[in-house]
Amino acid sequence: MSENRIKKLTPLSETKFLSLYDIEYENKKHDTRHWAVASRKNYNTLKAQYFDNLSEKADAAILAAFHKDTEKIVCIKQFRVPLNDYVYELPAGLIDNGEDFKEAAKRELKEETGLTLLDINYDKSKSKVYASAGMTDESAAMVFCTCTGTVSQNYLEDDEDIEVVLLSKEDAKKLLKDDIKMDMRAFITLQAFAELGSKLFD
Repeated sequence: MSENRIKKLTPLSETKFLSLYDIEYENKKHDTRHWAVASRKNYNTLKAQYFDNLSEKADAAILAAFHKDTEKIVCIKQFRVPLNDYVYELPAGLIDNGEDFKEAAKRELKEETGLTLLDINYDKSKSKVYASAGMTDESAAMVFCTCTGTVSQNYLEDDEDIEVVLLSKEDAKKLLKDDIKMDMRAFITLQAFAELGSKLFD
């Protein structure tokens, strides 16, 4: 990154999983501006990233998982409070302290679906991508992997309301045509799977 345009970081609201900050920065004409940013990181971590060159770590892991036993892609239908509705997503979750994205991917897949991660395709996976950089610095590892096992809800946390859906190539095509709420990463991945099928994971 070139010169640091961010000049000041001020917490507006801090919670366990999400905080809101006011950022004072200079635009390209060197005029001072303010931007509201939502972040998974606490004040000290974000401040160190902006001003002390602390290396940024991914906040979450998102899994494009291919179930080898059925040759279907793993999708979930989860209740999301901000939408007050269920939304189709890929299995995903926050990376805990001390974990890398590979460990988080394995844990989250088991927790949300009951399935066991087999292999990660490192050529197709990316350790850090951003979904909404105009609003948040949240980043996630996008993990392409294979898995096995039987779907189970036995590992869900109390606040997780999740239904696991295994989709064939034809199922994905049909779902994409339905008027349903869908996470954009799931949409893009299902579009690719509907076109390529299992080749997406080769």
